[in-house]
Formats: sequence, C-alpha cells, structure tokens
Amino acid sequence: MQLFKSSRIGFSDPAFSENRSEPIHRWVPWIAGFSSRFVAQAIEKYLPQGGLVMDPFAGVGTTIIETIRRGPDFRAVGFEINPYAAFAAQTKVAATAIEPRDLRKAIERFSDEAAGAEPIEPPKGFRSRVPLFSPRVESQVLRILAWIQDLGPAALRDLFRLAFAAVMVRFSNYTYEPSLGTRRGAGKPDVNDAPVLSILRRKLEEVLRDVEEFRSTCSSPAEAVVHAASWRAISEFLSADSVGLVITSPPYANNYHYLRNTRPQLWWLGFVTSTDALRKIEENNFGKFWQTVREQPEIRLNLNFPALRALLDEIRNTSSRARVYGGYGWANYLATYFNDSFDFLRTLSSCLAPGGRAVVVIGNSVVQGYEVKTDEVWADLAQSKAVGLTVEGLDVVRKKRVGNSIINSPVRNGAGQGVKLYEAILTLRRPKTSQRRLLGLES
Repeated sequence: MQLFKSSRIGFSDPAFSENRSEPIHRWVPWIAGFSSRFVAQAIEKYLPQGGLVMDPFAGVGTTIIETIRRGPDFRAVGFEINPYAAFAAQTKVAATAIEPRDLRKAIERFSDEAAGAEPIEPPKGFRSRVPLFSPRVESQVLRILAWIQDLGPAALRDLFRLAFAAVMVRFSNYTYEPSLGTRRGAGKPDVNDAPVLSILRRKLEEVLRDVEEFRSTCSSPAEAVVHAASWRAISEFLSADSVGLVITSPPYANNYHYLRNTRPQLWWLGFVTSTDALRKIEENNFGKFWQTVREQPEIRLNLNFPALRALLDEIRNTSSRARVYGGYGWANYLATYFNDSFDFLRTLSSCLAPGGRAVVVIGNSVVQGYEVKTDEVWADLAQSKAVGLTVEGLDVVRKKRVGNSIINSPVRNGAGQGVKLYEAILTLRRPKTSQRRLLGLES
C-alpha cells in the first residue's frame, strides 16, 4: 500500500541503544524509544530559543531529560500510561535536584544496614510460571526492599527503588530476549543465588556519578513534569496552541506488550496490586493490545480511508477458520490502533502552537503476511482536513530493525517476500493561523 511519497529532512538513526552509555538515560533499560542525541538534534533544529517541549508517550523520559539540560528558557511535559515508566521518568526529573552528598551518605548507610533489615512480605497476588526469584535471592530482596521503604526523603527513596527495579531482572529467573521470558525458555540456568546488595550498590554508584555530572554541568535546569496518564489527558493539563515542539514515539502496531514486559517492576514496586488493575491499564493503552480486542465484535475504522479499510478487510479474511487467532482478531487490533492514531493526531494538531512541529519516530509492521506502512498512514491522516497538519518530511532512518511480534509474518518466519521492518521519522508542522483558515479549519 503506497500512500505517501517520502521526502527527507535529514535526521540520523534515533536508536535507543545509544542511551546505554549516556548519563541518567542509562539508568533504566528500555526496548522502545530513541536516543538522547536524536532529541538534542530535534530541539536544536526546531526550537533552539526555548519553549514548551512535550512527549505524549514519554516512556522513561529521554525527551524530558534532554529538555531539562537546556536551561530555564525551556519547559518539558510528558505523559506516560505505564506506571513504572512514568515513575522512572519522574524519578529522573527529581534526581536532578538531589544533592550528591546526600545520595552518597544514603548509599553508605545502605551498604552497612540493608542486609540486616527485617524482611517485608512479597507482593500478594503476583504469579509467574517460574518463581521470579530463587529462595536465596528473594530473602535478600525482601530485606533490601524493607530498608528502602524506610528511607527518606521521598526523592532519595524513589531513586533507590528505581535502581532496584532497573537491575532486578538480572538476579531473577527471567530474562529479556527481547521480550520478558524465563531463563529456562532461553536456554539459561536459573539464578539460584546472587550478590543482590553488591549489584544494587554498583547501580547506585553509577547513579551518583551521573547526578554529580549533571549538577556540575547544568546549574539552571528547565522546569519539567511527567504525568502518569494517557495522552488523552493532554487537554486537562495543557491549553490549546501551547506546545512548541513534540518529540515522541508512539507504540508501534506490532502488539509488543510493554505492560507485560514490566510486570515484575509493576508488582514489586506496588504500582499494581491486582490483575484487574493491570487489565484496566491495558484497556486504556494506545491502540489497546491484540489480546484485549480480538474477541470483540468487528471493530471498524472511524475515519474515511478507503485504502486502509480495504487492507483491513483483506487481513480480516485471512486464516478465517482461526477466527480471533487469524485475521479477524488482528484486523480488530489494527482498526483500534488506527482509530486511536487518528484521535491522537487531532489532539496533536490542537495542542501545537501555530508553526509548532511534531517529530514522530514510528515503524512499519507485518500482520498476517501483509505489510502495514504505519508511517505513511500517519502522514496521510495528518494532512487530512480533519487534522490539518502539514508533512515536512518522512525519513526512513533505519532500514532493518528487530522486535516484530505479529504472528504469521514473513519477517518473523523467514518466508521473505521482500518485506523488511524499518523505522521512520515523520515530521509534522501546524500551519500558521492564516493557513488553517485557508484549509477551513478555523473561522
């Protein structure tokens, strides 16, 4: 489905992997997102003098932290529905104001006292196919968490909790490959014992070095806030026409289950205490998940897009005997995804200031053997009259990527057909007021 003719702006590969060596950004491993260098490049290109930068899918806060570094002429706001990711971003923001000497003293106390703390109880209701922690490891974990919960002030306590969450899978019986699964399933032995306190201390020392570096190089950070909320709450916190630049990467149409991949952190940090609470977040997620919509009655597009509707009909009729496990369920998933995409783009158009831009990192998908060029669909939706944005560029910046989780795709099973997963940067601009009037979007 060839929809939009590409034009290039000239961005570099935004791969998040670069962040693994970047101060503060390296604190939390994250499969999605983009590099701090890419964010810096976008700000320097489109908002060099300052203003409000927003990330409506903030993840663990790359856009927010890079904006903070630029000083008081900037402001940053993020929205993130995953409570753990939102907590990570919020904690990074708060950490930029922590005095290094206070963090150093807390780390020293932790080393001396945590092993002897009275253990807390593990989270009730948490279940896993294989025990998350082996008995010797869990005993250490419960003492460490007990010590952390009594630490004050809150900013320090949250920093210790985040450091624990960032390393907890290392000494668990699970592994990211890249999705979270058992070590046994990946051909690795269980972790029967591990020096949990030492592992966490090393992480905390890395955090301390990064806080020291930030405080020495940024004396006047920008104001920033991350809301633990969906992008649908944007209008509750921001006025229309207020955002100078959006830098973001929405969930791709590949059913990668971000929530399930952070289940250990969500449960062990207390962000969810029941499966119902987790399900509620799933149901409010952008595009939902295949598992939440596959058995619903047929979901149709809420937008006029004949080419996309025809593609979804083809997918719906693929492997029809498998019903929800065939094309029917995946067509429901894609219809929901693009309905949300359309609603999001209209919200984006409303919150952007006249002349403001949005830089969106997004990739294609392969569903039931059909390529879905999500970036091109978004480009066409963005420039529709109902949205009213202009497309300044569509750069394919990575011609090969991994992480597709759609079944029956030639990418996944090696059937070929010349389809490759790629990643693109879509640059959108809200026209000046006079241009919007010409388009009939304003009176």
